[in-house]
Amino acid sequence: MKTLRFGILLSAISILAAAGVGVADTYPSKPIRWIIPFSPGGGTELMARAIGQKLHETWAQPVVIDSRPGGTGAVASLIVKNAAPDGYTLLMITSSTHAISPNLFREPPYHPVRDFEAITLVGTAPEMLVAHPSVQVNSVKELLALAKSEPGKLNYASPGTGSIGHMTMELFKKVTGANIVHIPYKGSGAAVRETVGGQVQLMFSAPGAVIGHIRVGRLKALAVGSPRRTPGLDDIPTFTELGYPEVVAANWYGVLTTAGTPAAVINQINREIVRIVRLPEIKEMFFKRGYETMSATPEEAAKYVKDEFAKWGEVVKVSGVRLD
Repeated sequence: MKTLRFGILLSAISILAAAGVGVADTYPSKPIRWIIPFSPGGGTELMARAIGQKLHETWAQPVVIDSRPGGTGAVASLIVKNAAPDGYTLLMITSSTHAISPNLFREPPYHPVRDFEAITLVGTAPEMLVAHPSVQVNSVKELLALAKSEPGKLNYASPGTGSIGHMTMELFKKVTGANIVHIPYKGSGAAVRETVGGQVQLMFSAPGAVIGHIRVGRLKALAVGSPRRTPGLDDIPTFTELGYPEVVAANWYGVLTTAGTPAAVINQINREIVRIVRLPEIKEMFFKRGYETMSATPEEAAKYVKDEFAKWGEVVKVSGVRLD
């Protein structure tokens, strides 16, 4: 009897493995929907569009970029969490959506690890403090002097409550004692537009969303939250150089899909996206926008998300910020 049950188990495993390989052999056979958790125009969408175009060229299937802002990633994440586990619905994630946001709820709407299958990481970028030209400061020192002389009169935009832009500014405020008012938006695109338009005075942002505005003078960069100066942005000092080594924050970007998606499909998507982010033209495009490409195996990406979730959980706890 034991031998019979063991044989049945082996047969079941073999059938499931063969089914997974069969699915991978035909994948993709229809358009792929890539959900972006922020409004159009931000760095997250730029990355997804660049990679998605290369996927389309290789697979001859459309990769539809679908922006679903709201809830600092919750709206987009729930769409993918509840999608069919077949690899045709992808999710672009960031440190905001999968390391910070779920820590803000007593009962989060999704778990950043258990509810998804990790595919890979694709890029990283430090958070950069920028100001509208109407703000009469050209350095962090001058900004802090202004904030001290007019407490509560300066404001800053973020891509949403609990986003890394929000939490980095809260960290900056805690370290420096600055009194600056938070104005949340639904995504970096909207936050950048309002800052460029002068409706908001300051924001922390990944370079990709603001570097073009900095180069033409619509925004000015004050400092970058990385331990060393960022390649391509060598004229912008780090907070560490300026005497604030605690203000270190980077946004990272990755790709997940629905839990239960066959491993063979996950590995196929991983191989193709990793190949794409290693292409010289993609690395150059990321570099010009202030990002560094990165890649990982599905297992490495899952561990990275898990570790970041734990790390930012401590920051959220200290900040006292909650969404419920």
